[in-house]
Amino acid sequence: MNKLASRLKGRSELGLVALLGAVGVIVIVDAASITVPYSQSDPVGPKTMPFIVGGLLLVCAVLLAINVLRGGRGEAEAGEDVDLSHPTDWRTVVPLIGAFVLNVLLIDTVGWVISGALLFWGSAWALGSRRYVRDAIIAVVLSLGTFYGFYLGLGINLPAGLLQGVL
Repeated sequence: MNKLASRLKGRSELGLVALLGAVGVIVIVDAASITVPYSQSDPVGPKTMPFIVGGLLLVCAVLLAINVLRGGRGEAEAGEDVDLSHPTDWRTVVPLIGAFVLNVLLIDTVGWVISGALLFWGSAWALGSRRYVRDAIIAVVLSLGTFYGFYLGLGINLPAGLLQGVL
């Protein structure tokens, strides 16, 4: 076995380094392709944040690579409520996946408020809540809150769908 292979043996964290580096490069390349209208005179434009995030991802990748190559190792799972001997609870996971897939399929048709409410309600149900009316009210409040939070706070229009003209 050559010297490099023996040095890298047991260093699976380097896979995470590669992933962080690749995502950082993709974010920076995508940020460079953002077109900014000439009329925008704001020095902090829409490219700034993606460049910062991409740069920080690359910095994290480099620092993690240095740590791993110097002998650093990730700690094994030591969560107090995690029992790795138990199998996956598919009766919880499958409905959660279903709620997310339903949201993806419905968001363009019925809009965020309705699909988001179904997502929030379905997630609560999948995780064991059986207070249907309370959960529905909370789901509607959360979906309306996020809809207007994105619209008023960030200037991002989420799809209104069936509620176009009402919201």
